[in-house]
Amino acid sequence: MRIINAKVYTEEGIFQKKDVCTDGEKIAEESTDDVILDGSGCYLIPGLTDIHFHGCVGRDFCDGSTESMEAMAVYEASQGITTIVPATMTLSREALKKICEAAAAYPNKKGAVFCGINMEGPFLSPVRKGAQNGAYIQKPDAALFRELNQASGGLIRLLAIAPEEPGAMECIEELKGEVVLSLAHTIADYETAAEAFKRGAGHVTHLYNAMSGLSHRSPGVVGAAADDPNVEVELICDGIHIHPVTVRQTFKMFGEDRIILISDSMEATGMPDGVYALGGQKVIKKGNLATLEDGTIAGSATNLMDCLRVAVQKMGIPLEHAVRCAAVNSAKSVGIYEEYGSITPGKTANLVLLREEDLSTVKVILKGRAI
Repeated sequence: MRIINAKVYTEEGIFQKKDVCTDGEKIAEESTDDVILDGSGCYLIPGLTDIHFHGCVGRDFCDGSTESMEAMAVYEASQGITTIVPATMTLSREALKKICEAAAAYPNKKGAVFCGINMEGPFLSPVRKGAQNGAYIQKPDAALFRELNQASGGLIRLLAIAPEEPGAMECIEELKGEVVLSLAHTIADYETAAEAFKRGAGHVTHLYNAMSGLSHRSPGVVGAAADDPNVEVELICDGIHIHPVTVRQTFKMFGEDRIILISDSMEATGMPDGVYALGGQKVIKKGNLATLEDGTIAGSATNLMDCLRVAVQKMGIPLEHAVRCAAVNSAKSVGIYEEYGSITPGKTANLVLLREEDLSTVKVILKGRAI
């Protein structure tokens, strides 16, 4: 396949008009067939990678079934999210082990490519549990992580941890190098967060949400993350979780190289308004808002491509920066950038054509095939 006349997102982070060729599943220097796809009036970007979402189309990663995984993967790919790292919830050890075993057995043949697990819980603060089930929160435990990671076949890419909890610092030191350690659901102050980063954490789960806030006398997790140039942070740009001004200020504070756009979507995404579930808890979806019965925001009801559109069209983030945060940085953060995340010869041909005028999806190309 040869894609012509599109404005192509390059490894330099700019758009340049040029041809892009595919050869089977890979991006190539030259095409070996006569298929021409005209991208006039379109941007060509790498397929997105969502490293933090729980579900969509009425399915959840914690269902622990091939059927749910395939349904989610097919939906995500249809939206231009071509590589996925779904997240667990805070559940019992037995439930988490079953989910990890199901992930290890997943055939990975349909839709978006399943690239690993984001283990969000159970090592969280009960004070900032958000929509997580407090009944299953427990102290950080490296042995439990290793048991679950072994059950998954080594698929856990990210591990959420509240650094103020007893044993958390020791757990971070023990596990650094084995998994990306992410501060999450935490009441940690600046000093505690900074110490966690010093000991080996390097990531922050959905920045601002379920953590100590940023203020002029108490900079908290946000301030500690901003101070450490080696820390990357997740942002939910669904228009609900974070105010547009705060998103713009975050880009000024961190720069586009350290921000990862995520959806944090749950099973109501891609579904009509109604009652759904997250981690065994009742969730009510109205429009793009998903909440528990007490009004607590329960993940999002927006996929990552729509989050990218919101960031650009409603929050004033340049498209080049939004693409970097949703495709490049995300792939790098979970160690899959050698294969995905840029339009580079030799990498898997996961590509998305977006219409210039409104960023609507014109075509998704998954493993070299238009879907």
